[in-house]
Formats: sequence, C-alpha cells, structure tokens
Amino acid sequence: MAAEADGPLKRALVPLLLPEECYDQIFVQWDLLHVPCLKILLSKGLGLGIVAGSLLVKLPQVFKILRAKSAEGLSLQSVMLELMALTGTMVYSITNNFPFSSWGEALFLMLQTVTICFLVLHYGGQTVKGVTFLTCYALALLLLLSPLTPLALITLLQASNVPAVVVGRLLQAATNYRNGHTGQLSAVTVFLLFGGSLARIFTSIQETGDPLMAGTFMVSSLCNGLIAAQLLFYWDAKPGREKKE
Repeated sequence: MAAEADGPLKRALVPLLLPEECYDQIFVQWDLLHVPCLKILLSKGLGLGIVAGSLLVKLPQVFKILRAKSAEGLSLQSVMLELMALTGTMVYSITNNFPFSSWGEALFLMLQTVTICFLVLHYGGQTVKGVTFLTCYALALLLLLSPLTPLALITLLQASNVPAVVVGRLLQAATNYRNGHTGQLSAVTVFLLFGGSLARIFTSIQETGDPLMAGTFMVSSLCNGLIAAQLLFYWDAKPGREKKE
C-alpha cells in the first residue's frame, strides 16, 4: 500500500520539483531537514509560482489602459527597454538550456509587454507604427533564437540587461516625477514585478548558478522598488493635475 501511495506522489514531484535522490532523502528516509534538498524544493516551487503568476502580472496594466483608452503616464522608452531586458533573459536562458522554472516568466511578461508597447503607440495616435513595431520585433526574436546568432552576441544582450533595466526604470521614475502622478501605471503590476524580481534572486542563484542572471534580478529589484515607492508617494495624485514647478 505504501508503495502504491508513493507512486502518484513521486510522479507529481519528480523531476518537476525534486530530483529523485532528494525525493528519496525526504519521503523515503524521512530526512525532513535535509537543507540542500529543501533549497531545491523551495527554489523550484518559487520559480513555478513566479511563472504561473506571470501569466496575469501585467494584465491589470493592459486592462487599465484599455479601460481608460489612454496610456498617459507610461514612458514608451521605459517599456521598450523593459522589453529588451525580458527578451535578453529569455533568449539567453533558452540558449543555455536553463530550467523553464528559472526563466519562464520572461516569456509571458514579454508577450504582455509587447501588447503594452502596441497600446501606448495606438493610443498615442501611431497605430501604423505600432503594427510595424510588432512585425519587426517578431522577426528580430526569430533571428535571435536561430542558429545564425552567435553565443557571444546573446551573452552581450543579457549583459546589457542591467543598464537597460536601470535606464528604463529611471525614465519611468522621471516621467512620474515630471507629471506629479503615476497616470495609468497599475499598482498591482508594479508590486507583483517587485516581489517577483526579489524572489528571482534566490531562484536564479539556486537553479542556474549564473552570476549574470542573479545580478540582473538584483538590479531589477532595486529599480522596481523605486517605482513601487513612487506609486505609494503619489497614491492620491490624479492625472490631469500636473506637478507645479
């Protein structure tokens, strides 16, 4: 009976959340305080939770723009730079065969960020430019994922994520400061991104051991924290009331 009950549990956990040796360590030998295996379980669980959450993390931002029929308060340059960083992380992770749980949210955030880029252009009266952007981005992504792109270029793209994230978030922070409000920026999206980037520091160290990935998420956490702080500071400020000089 124990072996029969053990089967479904093992199939559910191995290898999705635990390697087989860790499953045996925890559930066969009942070593519930085996730290290395617990770290793997925590990292995998967090990683998959972040990936699942990323399916919805930017939808509040998309719906807020659609509801207002306006992208006021969003910096297009900031959104574009964030898209560049997400693309770099996704392509770098796929090329290096990192576990999906360590980078999967980049795929879903990329799709949502592309949508936001188009909406910013569309509601800014530049729909044709938005369609052209979508086409060019899709072609560029296909090229980056093809064997034609050298590994050195992909590594360089990932390394450029840190300045891209910093500049992008500073542009958004400057837009918020200049306007005296955060416009159509979604608080739900910003706080979810902040929490996700903090958790990703641990999971990237645990699952990839790649200092470039970990460093990117450290910087991203600091920058997302800045935008989250501005949201709290400008919580009662409304669009249309420009900041007085």
